Formats: sequence, structure tokens, C-alpha cells
Amino acid sequence: MASEVKNMSQEELEEYTSRYQEIGEQAVWSLSSCKPGFGIKQLRDNNLDTYWQSDGTQPHLVNVQFRRKTTINCIAIYADFKSDESYTPNKISVRAGNNFHDLQEIESKEIGEPCGWICIDLPTPSGKTLKTFMLQVAALSNHQNGRDTHMRQIKVFGKQKEHFSVTKMPTFSSTECSMYSSIR
Repeated sequence: MASEVKNMSQEELEEYTSRYQEIGEQAVWSLSSCKPGFGIKQLRDNNLDTYWQSDGTQPHLVNVQFRRKTTINCIAIYADFKSDESYTPNKISVRAGNNFHDLQEIESKEIGEPCGWICIDLPTPSGKTLKTFMLQVAALSNHQNGRDTHMRQIKVFGKQKEHFSVTKMPTFSSTECSMYSSIR
């Protein structure tokens, strides 16, 4: 377990993640279980009033699979203890790997009684940026020994793509390249 968990407002989350882009739409999402009408669509709809509700034994899993190895800087989970009480996750584990069979825990957090966004940075154990095909968020336990869990939103943030324009030419350091850097 690493740093202390801080609940963030929507504005604080946007400021904290401003150097990243949300990359969750690039992935295929799956759940260990869900009640009808409380699945992935509700988990990813950007509405804090809807939520995923699990329907099975713990741990409750959210699987995020990317088509190619993807750089992931952090994830943000929205949870609300006041609304969800015993359905609120208490301990969360974030795992990464190439597939279901080689997942390794990257981060584990006890999140207390959250009311807002919980942002979890995801460096590798060696401190480098995480590059992975698969991410798994596991709700290991709930408050008051609750059985099922509610997660209102999950966002995955990765490196922001650089945008090139026709008017902005790259800067070359070698003479061979720089002599061809302008158009006559």
C-alpha cells in the first residue's frame, strides 16, 4: 500500500489529469458479474447517478483489455459512501498484465469512506510508466462486510497524444534532416 487516498471533486480530477487523455474508449470492458441494468454501460456513461452493481461473490472484477500495449498513467474511480453505504468498496486492488493469466498487482488501496473521485497513479514496481494489454480493478472488500459492490464511474488515463499541424514543423537536430525542413 502506497500513498494516502484523497477524494477529488470533478474539477480537481480534471486539473490532476489535464496532461493525460481518457483512453477507456479504446478498450474492451468486462465485469465479473452485474445486476441487469447495472453494467458496463452505467459504469462508463459519465453520469455520477448511475453505477455498476455486482451480483456474485467477491472479489468483484472490472477488466479493461486493450488491443495493443498501452501506456496507462492513472485510473480514477468515483465512489460515494453516503449514497451506497455497505455497497461501497473498502479495499481495491489494481492489477496489470498481458492477459487474465499473468496479472500482477500494481497497487492496493484502502479507500475509507469515499465521496468523490479516487485517483490511483500506476507506476510499475521499478517506477517506470505502466505499459500493458490488460488492467483489472478488483473490489476486494466492502464497508460493513457488504456482499455486492457499487462503482459509479471508472476512467483510465494515458499519455496525451501529440498533435502536429501543417504550420508547426518539427525541430531537427541533425544537419541532414534540417536542410530539408523548409518548403520553398
